Amino acid sequence: MELIVWVDNWQMQCCGDPFSIGSRVSWKLIDADKEWLADVVGAHVADRIDGAEEHHGGSADDAITEGTVTGISAVHCRYAPRPGSADRTRCPVPGSGTRTALTSADGWTPDHGELQFAGYLVELTGVRG
Repeated sequence: MELIVWVDNWQMQCCGDPFSIGSRVSWKLIDADKEWLADVVGAHVADRIDGAEEHHGGSADDAITEGTVTGISAVHCRYAPRPGSADRTRCPVPGSGTRTALTSADGWTPDHGELQFAGYLVELTGVRG
């Protein structure tokens, strides 16, 4: 079984363990926020994401998913207030997302100019759980 998992930058920075291609990981997965992710990575990619790694929510009974990391992409995007909105909350700018293949992840991937690091797309194989 194969999965594509979203890992938020802040989740990794707070509580995550670094991983690399070939690492065996054990993660609690929740449903990914595909609406938000569609703005970050595009709807086509967001639809393929199977879950999001989570350290802070859920319950103690949540199952752990184990798998071997076979791909890692750092995701960067621009953030800005939504056009025409009085709310000044900065949101991902649709269509601004980029992906960069990596061999390892520690949560501290640098920004690329105005493109801010948002998180990782991680491909897992040999999934159990």
